[in-house]
Amino acid sequence: MKKAVFLDLESLEDLNLGALEAEFESFECHMATATDQVAGRIADAEVVLVNKVALNAAALEQATQLKLVCVVATGTNNVDLGAARRLGIQVSNCRAYGNDSVIQHVFSLILALSTRLLDYHQAVQAGRWQQARQFCFLDYPISELAGKTLGIVGYGNLGQGVARIAEAFGMQVKVAQRPGGAPEPGRIALDQLLREVDVLSLHCPLTEHTRNLIDAAALLKMKKSALLVNVARGGIVDEAALAQALRSGELAGAATDVLSVEPPSDGNPLLAADIPNLIVTPHSAWGSREARQRIIGQTLETVQAFRRGEAVRAVC
Repeated sequence: MKKAVFLDLESLEDLNLGALEAEFESFECHMATATDQVAGRIADAEVVLVNKVALNAAALEQATQLKLVCVVATGTNNVDLGAARRLGIQVSNCRAYGNDSVIQHVFSLILALSTRLLDYHQAVQAGRWQQARQFCFLDYPISELAGKTLGIVGYGNLGQGVARIAEAFGMQVKVAQRPGGAPEPGRIALDQLLREVDVLSLHCPLTEHTRNLIDAAALLKMKKSALLVNVARGGIVDEAALAQALRSGELAGAATDVLSVEPPSDGNPLLAADIPNLIVTPHSAWGSREARQRIIGQTLETVQAFRRGEAVRAVC
């Protein structure tokens, strides 16, 4: 194929793109693309690679050579799929590339909260160990995972992967009924799950049934000793309610890799400095080098299959 354009390479720029570039006579990369630049940049491209830049109907209609859109992510809500279908443009995405990275991140958060890792590190940095009267100090309560109950909301590939690691730590795993879905064997109602878990891990999509699923009322049902981990979507948790629950001691700790608005340029209740035992990471759970290279590998597979007349991971 003649020309491919990568509209927003940022977050993948450190990866090996050599094999992908070799598929095209021309491979044009942009770190970012503003809305008013999209139509001009894709005007003569046969293939467009895109992460989060919006491809609306007007831009797609003007790209008369365009045959394939490769979304270098799972979500395709930034592409007008109806217009792509009408114009005969295949849209393919990437799937399950970050499972191992996300699962690893979940347990790094659970372990950090359970061992109060950041509190002890900060205390040592502040000179408190140097001033201790004996060989150690144990000012922050440490809890073991063995024998504890992990509750999972969202039992797809990620939820199942987290469950396997939890069982290796000696935890008992309980799975919530799908919010808004029909009862399924082996799963329990969320209301019951909240009351029983020592750690709650969220892996469900953000839908009308899961928005603010974990609100003030839900948090009050959990044990005061419980931990909450969210690597799903920020809107699933009422962020102001979570901040208050941690301040008041209604919840022992929480960690989130996601916020309701990202980046949080206008602030967020969970970014306040006075919230105890809270870890916030910048939507980085997916971002291991291996996971990001798999995105490039899957995109290469998509392009090569398309050249053979086959559709791989096509959404339209």
